[in-house]
Amino acid sequence: MVVSARTNDTTANEVWVIGAGLAGCEVALQLARREIAVRLFEMKPTLRTAAQTSDDYAELVCSNSFRAADLENAVGVIKEEMRRAGGALIEFADMHAVPAGGALAVDRQRFSQAVTQAVRTHPFIDVVEGEVVRLPEPGEVEDVVVATGPLTSAALADDIARVAGQSTSLYFYDSIAPIVAAESIDLSVAFRASRYGKGEGDDYVNCPLSQPEYERFLEGVMGAEKVVPRAFEAPKYFEGCLPLEVVAERGPDTLRFGCMKPVGLADPRTGQVPYAVVQLRAENRDRTAYNLVGFQTRMKWGEQARVFRMIPGLEDAEFLRFGSVHRNTYLDSPLLLDAEFRLKAQRNISFAGQITGVEGYVESMASGFLVGRMIAARRRGASLPRPPKTTTLGALLTHVLGEDRTPGAVKQGHVPSNIHWGHCPPLGRRASKRDRRRLMADRALEDLGRWLEAVRDVG
Repeated sequence: MVVSARTNDTTANEVWVIGAGLAGCEVALQLARREIAVRLFEMKPTLRTAAQTSDDYAELVCSNSFRAADLENAVGVIKEEMRRAGGALIEFADMHAVPAGGALAVDRQRFSQAVTQAVRTHPFIDVVEGEVVRLPEPGEVEDVVVATGPLTSAALADDIARVAGQSTSLYFYDSIAPIVAAESIDLSVAFRASRYGKGEGDDYVNCPLSQPEYERFLEGVMGAEKVVPRAFEAPKYFEGCLPLEVVAERGPDTLRFGCMKPVGLADPRTGQVPYAVVQLRAENRDRTAYNLVGFQTRMKWGEQARVFRMIPGLEDAEFLRFGSVHRNTYLDSPLLLDAEFRLKAQRNISFAGQITGVEGYVESMASGFLVGRMIAARRRGASLPRPPKTTTLGALLTHVLGEDRTPGAVKQGHVPSNIHWGHCPPLGRRASKRDRRRLMADRALEDLGRWLEAVRDVG
């Protein structure tokens, strides 16, 4: 089915949300919890993007990690801010967490199933299945939220460009890591341990490499046949999710000081720290599947099997999913969106999630949270005060609006980014790195508390 975001049986006061990913589900649940009717458009199961494998909503197509959990890290703080502020999806993430050392990782299947169940059974959410190819015209619907993610279909992307007046799309290439069956890992070679003993101490499976093994593996990566981008699309990779081989091209030790760093991991067979290590993180609570941490790749599938089986402990690896590369589309948000994520050219249309240029699961959820709360406030005849820039929620909004960019960065255009402390204002006083992060986290949560008091009766 193909729909144009127009239906005859709709009501004027419904909020239309296009896309049931992390951001779209967060928007829908925020509104529904406030008894605001939502019509949620989702093209699955009729159609999937190249990266999707499930018909569940809020599908985690890359890693199953929501990244760092500690409050010295900005992404740890934004998760805590959403917990305190009433974020919907963070509840499901906490509910379906799996061991991951100092990170929050989830059983991706149970997480997505729980979100799907909550969305599909909510009395204030009506799901419409089919691909949306055209946005409503001005005055047709009071509020529309586009949360179609970085893999927005070509037809809808073209219509967004038409409505926004943006003649060319911004894009970059993203990549996902392979997953292997747990029973195919040789645990007589690989060992369970967390770096520096964090978490439960055995949250990761680690494959140790000697110097000759590392050098052979590096040679295999460099010589493997890669998927070649189309001639008219120059590859623009997100720096925080570079393909393994792109990192390797930067120098022979780049991987060993990056995703393959052995620091904090001693091989129990020798008692020594290996020359390099490949870490595998559990994909689910039952630990039946593991992904290769940091091993996003654009190698062809046959080459992935050949090269990754060169890793000690993975000689007989059974690949449940190979890595892949896909194109991500996003808006020039500082140019096109206002302070409430609304399209300046048509203010009844808002955007949420990665299509705005936020990068990552948590950031997508946070974006959806803000958009949902902003629309709820407007429905009550109010305006949601902006979260302070000292909070990570406020810093995320600052990034989307481009308010933290230098003049040189403005010339380069909007660049997707994870949340990090660089998006927040400086402390204004000297402190060690560790103390500075702790103080910024304390400041963020204190200012969030004051913001929550201020918005208690708004949205």
